[in-house]
Amino acid sequence: MDYHKLLETLLLEKEGMLLTKDIIEAGISKQLLSKYVKKGYIERVAQGVYLSKDAFEDEMYVLQARSKKAIFSHETALYLHDLTDRDPLQYTVTLPSGYNASNFKNDGIYVYFIKNDLLNLGVEYGKTPFERNIRVYNKERTICDIVRNRNVIDSAIINEGIRRYLSEKEKDIPKLLQYAEKFRVEKIIRQYVEVLIWEH
Repeated sequence: MDYHKLLETLLLEKEGMLLTKDIIEAGISKQLLSKYVKKGYIERVAQGVYLSKDAFEDEMYVLQARSKKAIFSHETALYLHDLTDRDPLQYTVTLPSGYNASNFKNDGIYVYFIKNDLLNLGVEYGKTPFERNIRVYNKERTICDIVRNRNVIDSAIINEGIRRYLSEKEKDIPKLLQYAEKFRVEKIIRQYVEVLIWEH
């Protein structure tokens, strides 16, 4: 059996990311897996997680592969939703409170923490610039997040993000205000919305 071809097929099917269980289930032994890693066909990015060479160049995808709990948020989510022109200087993710994020922080990733009951509110799948699936907060959650953390985020980024959001056809103001209430920023969001709608 041509295991190398099998590995390539698997990588194609799984967008360049494989878990140990996918590899074992396909009939590739752990010894063969180690050999492929040594030869540089695939790269181990976390325990039980392997990426193809081309997937490894997709930094956002690598980041997601390293932790399924990480959700792209704040400035990075603004960028992914085209609510800012600024390329993220560093990626921003949200993790559950108590999560050990030292690896992320050591790699220069800005980490926000949130309690578990609000972690998955507004999560959806977005695309990296390389067109791979990653978890990101929707636009409404992102607006609430940047307003909640306005003490550490440039006000120009916040204003631009909200302005762009309000000019979109797909905006969902009721959902935005519903989220804002949960995050206790409803009053501030309403002020932003009123001022910026007035400007339009």
